[in-house]
Amino acid sequence: MGLETFLHNLHFDIDKATPTDWEVDWDDAPLPYKIYRGLPVFPLSSEVPLTLEEWKAPEQPNLRRIGHFLWYVFGLSQLSQSAFTSSEQAPELMQSYRRFVPSGGALYPNELYVYLKMEDLPVGVYHYDVAHHRLVFLREGNFDSYIARALGNRCDVSACFGTVFVSTMFWKNFYKYNNFAYRLQGLDAGVIIGQLLEVAKRFGFAAGVYFQYLDRAINHLLGLTEEEESVYAVIPLTVEPTSWFTNVGGRDELVSAAELCIELPAIQNKHYVRSQRVKSFPMLTKINEAAILESTKSFRRIKAREKLNCERQSVTLPAMKRLSYDLALVCQKRFSPDMDFIFGKVSRSQLATLLQEAMSAYLYRNDLDEVHEKQVSRVSLYGCLNNVEGIPDGAYHYDSSGHALRQVDLGDHRLSFQYGMSAGNVNLFQVPLCFHVAGDKDHFISELGYRGYRIQQMEAGMLVQRLLLAASALEMGGHPLLGFDAKLSDEIYKLDRQGKTSLIQIPIGPYRDRPWLKGSLHS
Repeated sequence: MGLETFLHNLHFDIDKATPTDWEVDWDDAPLPYKIYRGLPVFPLSSEVPLTLEEWKAPEQPNLRRIGHFLWYVFGLSQLSQSAFTSSEQAPELMQSYRRFVPSGGALYPNELYVYLKMEDLPVGVYHYDVAHHRLVFLREGNFDSYIARALGNRCDVSACFGTVFVSTMFWKNFYKYNNFAYRLQGLDAGVIIGQLLEVAKRFGFAAGVYFQYLDRAINHLLGLTEEEESVYAVIPLTVEPTSWFTNVGGRDELVSAAELCIELPAIQNKHYVRSQRVKSFPMLTKINEAAILESTKSFRRIKAREKLNCERQSVTLPAMKRLSYDLALVCQKRFSPDMDFIFGKVSRSQLATLLQEAMSAYLYRNDLDEVHEKQVSRVSLYGCLNNVEGIPDGAYHYDSSGHALRQVDLGDHRLSFQYGMSAGNVNLFQVPLCFHVAGDKDHFISELGYRGYRIQQMEAGMLVQRLLLAASALEMGGHPLLGFDAKLSDEIYKLDRQGKTSLIQIPIGPYRDRPWLKGSLHS
């Protein structure tokens, strides 16, 4: 199967993305977190702050604060146990560990690594051990120059106290979803990045997201085997004034991954996966190989594309003050309702606040935008609205620049969307807001090659997380879904004529609490 056909099937013909004879071996499932063996460890404080209301002033962090930061980004926050019963067998107990970010099937295919320079910790590279809330020491040394060159000398890494690497372990959700895992892996990485950026603000850290870097050099630094795991994003953190986007100079300054890798000895650290029979995933390996950047010569920026002017009636939304909320409380309350949605009225101001907060996610530093151009989001929000105060039911596009809704097709589209869902786990007739994140249909392949697809999925995931946090702050729940008919939603929103497609569906609305027992995993 060609890669373009593979990506097409991931969106428009999911059945062809996974073999018909695929069977999930539940008894041989991998752990949802990576565990290293035989390496030095540094325990992190479990006495995390219970509120994150104020934005902290910039100050150099210590090990305690880094531990709190990592826990709010990706730490274990909840233990969930569900009992499944049948008339013939005893109840079967399923246990899962939840975090503050959503993940397809709660499988969490991503891992976090950090390069840290702090007084109370040896300088070097660490893995965040989620299971034990500790740092595992992988490689000692100062790697400022190495990481800066792997980023194309576009960041003053020496002014940063740390750098976060978001990776993907392919098997962790391939075992269940087969090739469809590739779509999930980019989205899951994106929601982590979105969460990290929000948490960083509360801790007084400045961050920038690099989607382009020398893959093999970064994987070599961390000791990753590329057939098993690869880094998807590099995020430097600083509390000092920092040069983020220094342009690469002439050809003499170009760097290759091969020349960087020979500077460091290889490390091969042992880790535990649990699965005894790890199957091959040739399509994931193939497309990951096609997305690898071997030289800084391949780094690109993306010029803003011209938007198709469509004369549509619009609904101007009220200008709202930015939401002020306790991020810790909002994270703890975030909930993905299934059949728990209840159909309630949404006020015009609630909708305006939700959309404004979600799209503010794209005022973030990254290595794709032209330096002197106004930042324009590469993904956008469409939604079908029902029972919203003062707004006719129908399909709309949110114009973030004008803070207005552009009418696409008035009417109630819930029945169509319900028929388009592959699973009946959400009753859309109980949902007042059903959003779709849309992006360019070509996934920026012409500019970024096959790396463009996973970058688009990550940016969609970042927007999803902002949407979910804003919904939680407004006492609503949201449930990201990929089991929807993209062709159907594209038709309703008339996306084909704009060269766009729906990437993910997120029903949002009021919900009832489930009858369950919950306990905290922190002191």
